[in-house]
Amino acid sequence: MSKDPLGPLMAQCRERIEAVLDARLPPADASPERLHAAMRYAVLGSGKRVRPILAYAAAQAAGVAWERIDAAAAALELIHASSLVHDDLPALDDDDLRRGRPTCHKAFDDATALLAGDALQTLAFEVLAADEHNPPAARVRMVARLAQAAGAAGMLGGQALDLASEGQQLDLDALKDIHRHKTGALIRAAVAMAAIAAEESAQQMADAADNAQTPAQTPAQTAAMDHYAACIGLAFQIQDDLLDVEGDTAVIGKTSGADAAHHKATYPSLLGVEAAHAAAAELVTSALAALSDFGAGADPLRWIAGYIVHRDR
Repeated sequence: MSKDPLGPLMAQCRERIEAVLDARLPPADASPERLHAAMRYAVLGSGKRVRPILAYAAAQAAGVAWERIDAAAAALELIHASSLVHDDLPALDDDDLRRGRPTCHKAFDDATALLAGDALQTLAFEVLAADEHNPPAARVRMVARLAQAAGAAGMLGGQALDLASEGQQLDLDALKDIHRHKTGALIRAAVAMAAIAAEESAQQMADAADNAQTPAQTPAQTAAMDHYAACIGLAFQIQDDLLDVEGDTAVIGKTSGADAAHHKATYPSLLGVEAAHAAAAELVTSALAALSDFGAGADPLRWIAGYIVHRDR
């Protein structure tokens, strides 16, 4: 095993998802040009791409070819990008810097950024619905799963809870609930959509052969991967909270100290920095334990768990 086994995989996944996103986004010179330019600005050329990389890694663990997960990976990143565009607007977090450059509303204007975020959301579902690499049943399930993860029961609900909590004294359970929705929901969806592709592929093959077939992934394995995703989703947010305290604006690509400025409850503010680091490490341990019955195909998921808590941006 190389010293940095995740590095080549992440580079490969990032190159792939950049190409997929570029092909799915509307051309910047097509009307309405300003809207399309803002959409492309918000999505392309930067970002960690954690959710698409997770989807590809989960697909590998489930024995699913990457072309079967391209649309899901793109849809996840489009939803994530839309949330960042909206988060940065003056009505919400009012940030000027994202991914090391001006936020979308600073590069364009508030109205264009609002419309670009909306358009990225709808494009995500269009991309999933039009995916020809998966049977219709898989596409319907993926659309439903992403809608649940992105909506009031998931990411947007978590963002609403986060806004309502500003200036409030929260306990640990309330903070976990916010972040399971705000950050964790899309991360769990990334892993879940790979499982959907595996299940529907196995079912399609069984139907074609008119016989029963062992699924590519058992229900127990699907549950284990969901537990893994839930753990690293929460660990990801804890590390984000820590980077807001310990990180360098030039490295993390956004303004450090923003959480404190908005009087937000965070893991460091609630537990202290040292205890927050320990909580993230404990979640990674639990995530890795959930993969104990998986073979080498799940190694990328194992590597990602370590990356989640050691990243510097």
